[in-house]
Amino acid sequence: MTVTDSESASPLSPAGLRARLRAWLTDSHERSLTQRLAGTVFAIRVVSASLAYVAQILLARWMGGSDYGVYVYVWTWVLLIGSMLDFGISVSAQKFIPEYRAAGNGDLLRGFLAGSRWLTFAVSSMLALLLAGVVRLATPFIDPQTVLPLYLGCLTLPAFVVANTQDGIARSYDWMRLALMPQFIARQSLIIGFTAGAFALGFALDAVGAMLASVAAVWLAMAGQMLVLNRRIGRTVEPGPRAYDIRGWLATSLPILMVEGFYLLLAYTDILMLQQFRPADEVGVYFAAAKTLALVSFIHYAMSATTAHRFSEYHAAGDRERLSAYLASAIKWTFWPSVAATALLLAFGKPLLWLFGPRFIEGYGLMFALAVGLVARAAIGPVERLLNMLGQQKVCALVYALAFVMNVALCALMVPRFGGYGAAIATSTALVFETVLLFLITKRRLGLHVLAWGRAG
Repeated sequence: MTVTDSESASPLSPAGLRARLRAWLTDSHERSLTQRLAGTVFAIRVVSASLAYVAQILLARWMGGSDYGVYVYVWTWVLLIGSMLDFGISVSAQKFIPEYRAAGNGDLLRGFLAGSRWLTFAVSSMLALLLAGVVRLATPFIDPQTVLPLYLGCLTLPAFVVANTQDGIARSYDWMRLALMPQFIARQSLIIGFTAGAFALGFALDAVGAMLASVAAVWLAMAGQMLVLNRRIGRTVEPGPRAYDIRGWLATSLPILMVEGFYLLLAYTDILMLQQFRPADEVGVYFAAAKTLALVSFIHYAMSATTAHRFSEYHAAGDRERLSAYLASAIKWTFWPSVAATALLLAFGKPLLWLFGPRFIEGYGLMFALAVGLVARAAIGPVERLLNMLGQQKVCALVYALAFVMNVALCALMVPRFGGYGAAIATSTALVFETVLLFLITKRRLGLHVLAWGRAG
């Protein structure tokens, strides 16, 4: 055999690696498909994180510590409230759409594709007006610097909520780029472009200016996503009459909303509690440390985004063996990359934080405390999506509620005395507690092993 033949036969040679890559890209097995889709989601989130990181660095340097802390505080409320105002429909779309398609129920499918967006837009608009009224009533009691940014945050909500709903619809068709790029790439790019343009023109950039840029970015990204989504749906779904099962949609979605709501509360409690007890510049340091570790949570997010409708599909077909094997693969592809990403980010934590400004290096120790909870959550993979798709959303919501209460209580005890470290330790403790409960519930109720090591089922 010639040297060339030997090299081409080796799986580690360039030719061998290319052949394996081509085989993986063309493999139609659901595991390979899920890995490719998850890889797409992860790549989008990494690019998004890079853009967001650049945006946060620029905003922190252009605005100063106080205005940056106000912006972070208001934007956190937008993320928290906006992510709950879709009533869980963005997640339940991944249950309804596969079921309607499998049953051939085109009327309900068409009704859901249109009605879900109109429903979430109408209700979120009314609630945004209500929240603006709350801000007006609370104006004498809150920091004057936050009043106008809070009003702008209310203006952002309807577009933010519709974008989330469209995200869930697009995921159900495996249109991952359409689901995520408008929110995570286009929106971040627009925020950077608008704020950079204002800064270049000599405007003094403060929390109000940053929120104006965010409002415009959210609305433009949502509108663009809607145009493309409608065109794709028109090519995929045959026209016809529509049926609206709003009561059925809400009956399934509201328990999922509780899960998502407590999940988000758990994610943002530390920042919101810090804002109540510590100065704005300390909130900014903590936020920078948390954002630096965002890559770890993106891996979990990528697997959750691509597996939910598969769980529903296999469960509806009664294929327990396939479900168990698929779940085991999803957990391993969540945990081990998360461990590697955590180690990498902790190794380069200081130079990454320095990009925000010299003072932000103070947050390096916070990264270690926060990493414990993120790795613990990754050890069971996207199990909350499994429980939601298999009818266990109520007990899943209870777990998140308990973890949220624990996080609030621990933050209230520890943040006034220990500041950011108290918030980080409280959050990681709550995440470990949540992980243990979800593992036990899934094992006892579904008979499935949901750790990255051990038997799959």
